[in-house]
Amino acid sequence: MLKRFDTRAARQRRHRRVRERLSGTGERPRLSVFRSLNHLYGQVIDDRAGKTLVAASTLEPELRSRVQEGNKTTAARLVGEELARRAKQAGVSRVVFDRGGYLYHGRVRALAEGARAGGLEF
Repeated sequence: MLKRFDTRAARQRRHRRVRERLSGTGERPRLSVFRSLNHLYGQVIDDRAGKTLVAASTLEPELRSRVQEGNKTTAARLVGEELARRAKQAGVSRVVFDRGGYLYHGRVRALAEGARAGGLEF
């Protein structure tokens, strides 16, 4: 009998493996991405202090109003740009990108490109 491949468990294994090596500091916090079926979330995290410095997601009303219905990649780019704007206001210009075990493709890539366009370096 064939077993079905568990994509969620595989992503969590990849994420755990990357997080062993990757950590955010006060000078260079971690930009973490979480992708659900309908929404995308980004956070800039200082792991040493255990605090989220800034966050943005497609659930926020100000971003929802700027996104057309059903275009998740464009929404991801807007989230990245907004995250970069908020990070700049918080005094963060350089981050470490944590793709959360997802492939660097589609919405995750769009968020990264939006953050770079907004002025974050990684």
